[in-house]
Amino acid sequence: MQRWQKWLPSLQRRLALPQTSLQLCILGMLGGLAAAILIILFRLAIVGIQSIFLVRSDDFSTVSADIRWMLPLGGAVLIGLLAWITGYKHYRLGIPFVIHRIKLKYGMMPTRNTINQFFGGILALASGFSVGREGPSVHLGAYGASTLGKYLKLPYNSIRILAGCGIAAGISASFNTPLAAVIFVMEVVLREYRVHVFIPIMLSSVVGALVTQSVFGSDKELALLNIVAISGWHLPYLVLCGIVFGAIAFVFNKNMMRLIRLFKNWPLLLRLSLAGVVTAAVGYLIPHAMGAETGAIFYAVNAPNDVALLLTIFIGKMLLTLFALGLGVPGGVIGPVFGIGIVLGTLLAIIPSAIIGDNSIAGTYAVLGMAGLMAATMHAPLAALVAVMELAHNPGIIVPAMLVITTAYITGVQFFNNKSIFLLQLDFLQMPYKLSPADDVLQKVGVLALLDNQYQLLDNPDEQQVLQALDKLEPPQQLLVQRHNDTGNEYVLASYDVQLSMTGASAVQYLPLQGLNHQATMAEVFAILEDKREGAVYIYREEEPAQLIGIIRWDQVRSLLVKQNNLL
Repeated sequence: MQRWQKWLPSLQRRLALPQTSLQLCILGMLGGLAAAILIILFRLAIVGIQSIFLVRSDDFSTVSADIRWMLPLGGAVLIGLLAWITGYKHYRLGIPFVIHRIKLKYGMMPTRNTINQFFGGILALASGFSVGREGPSVHLGAYGASTLGKYLKLPYNSIRILAGCGIAAGISASFNTPLAAVIFVMEVVLREYRVHVFIPIMLSSVVGALVTQSVFGSDKELALLNIVAISGWHLPYLVLCGIVFGAIAFVFNKNMMRLIRLFKNWPLLLRLSLAGVVTAAVGYLIPHAMGAETGAIFYAVNAPNDVALLLTIFIGKMLLTLFALGLGVPGGVIGPVFGIGIVLGTLLAIIPSAIIGDNSIAGTYAVLGMAGLMAATMHAPLAALVAVMELAHNPGIIVPAMLVITTAYITGVQFFNNKSIFLLQLDFLQMPYKLSPADDVLQKVGVLALLDNQYQLLDNPDEQQVLQALDKLEPPQQLLVQRHNDTGNEYVLASYDVQLSMTGASAVQYLPLQGLNHQATMAEVFAILEDKREGAVYIYREEEPAQLIGIIRWDQVRSLLVKQNNLL
């Protein structure tokens, strides 16, 4: 046995507790490193492929029209071929799928899905589809960090936190926004704020940012935008802008879901082919609308007064994003929403620019458009605000951004009944993402944290031996009986039953015990014992399934739930 493996049992037991620990922080940083390496490889592959035919990364107007229309068609064919090789059932991708896995599978990502996400995302982004790199980044980050937890056989509750660490590192590595990445994970993915979760996720995000900066530098894509302070007379107009962003977010989400429903019964290859045809056609006419958000930023900066061009990019970007994501092209929604928001904000800046006589405020409005649209589309107002603060490097943007974000969010929720695009997709796909209050509490505690060793184990005893052992038991000791049969070993819990003894039958009742892996949480114990509300489960290690290492009793589950807000 390797030396580090001797420390594993004590590490596993420590991480079963929902508490801040140095060990979890270190593992979170290692998970963040694994995630960052995957994202760097992902980004380098995209840049490398694009450098073959593009003069400037993500700017498809720099390639001739004869080649440009062929790129998305070829990309769609290759993505479909990859999905066929890995199996169509492994084609569930993106942030909605990650949210589902975080809630129900502790963030553990299937390998084949990840292969689809990695190579499919590279093909989609390199060939000009209007999708973001953060969708694959979130998936790859969760996979990289959770794989570390699976390798070390850590409790599932800590693997879930590690998956959150990987997601934060992935977003941080993708956009160079470490704090916004942390907030996004807490606000959108985990949907909870707890210190023992927050600290390791924050450290992993730092690692993701530092590692990525060492490869790509520390420049942010919004550095092109000239962000200036705006005076108080802009604020009433910003409220109107927020209303526009909220309305556009509703139109975007509604049409995205309409496309998903319309083409849900089409074979994947046909859907991808249609996405390729639409992208080829629109991209042939409006090359500036292709790709992620970088091209939109470039044209918002260089042509802030060109209403026709900006409006054309806005409409083209909306169409390409809706068809790409609605038809199942692998990629994220945040990047395109950033691009659409930046172009829309620049368009809305034309009116105040005309009043003051110059377009110096165009960059400020572009960033506000990005923030407002992100908040209303994804229901992530805090993440949107922090992203603006990090990307803009200008404290003067905070108050206007808060005004725009809150107006856009309230407009979408109250007047349009708009839901998060991620939750709309999860509801449509019938992928659960909500937990009962009991499961929500119990998933945070591993079975190793409450492992009970106060029991006596008898190997294949007769009735008399059982009775003698029961007479000598001192509460809260339990009596376990191991029986051998053709299918293997079976454990039962033996105890006196007064009702049986009064009928003249045997005074001993035997309750069969189910076994659980040491990685399980108290939620799995609750699922087994909930109906009878008595008994226990036995815990074993995966490498030695026949070797019992302890038990968890029903009264321990009940005590934990009562302690946490009387959930029973």
